[in-house]
Amino acid sequence: MAQISRRQFLRGNFSGSYAVPRPPWALAEAAFASACTRCGDCIIACPQHILVLDREARPTVDFGRGECTFCGKCAEACQPRALEKREGAPPWQLRAQIQNNCLAKSNVVCRACGDACTVQAIRFRPAVMAAAQPEVDDALCTGCGACYAPCPAQAIRIG
Repeated sequence: MAQISRRQFLRGNFSGSYAVPRPPWALAEAAFASACTRCGDCIIACPQHILVLDREARPTVDFGRGECTFCGKCAEACQPRALEKREGAPPWQLRAQIQNNCLAKSNVVCRACGDACTVQAIRFRPAVMAAAQPEVDDALCTGCGACYAPCPAQAIRIG
């Protein structure tokens, strides 16, 4: 069994695979950590104010503050090129995931996540004698996080 850090254990990250969401167009984690000078220019440039500092003083996305509009201002402001916008390339591989504490899974009608999703990546499958169940279409989901904050059960994970 692989060793995990205390932080990973306390976060419930037993596989060690969960990474903090970096701003869009971030380099791979090791390259990002090496290139990022912790200047904070991307945080200042973000019009949505969703970028915050992590424990290592590097930028991460806080979807509790709002959604990413993929405007690219963070990448434009990044002088060390830790964020590198490439035309035609997706900003990241993040997608919304609905957890088991979703209200609909407890037969409570709730469509907050679907209502917030502008690309209609979250749809609700009718269920017999039960609340319609949410499903994320990974092909449509951009991982923008619009569904995260409106969820009253905090059942959305962007990862």
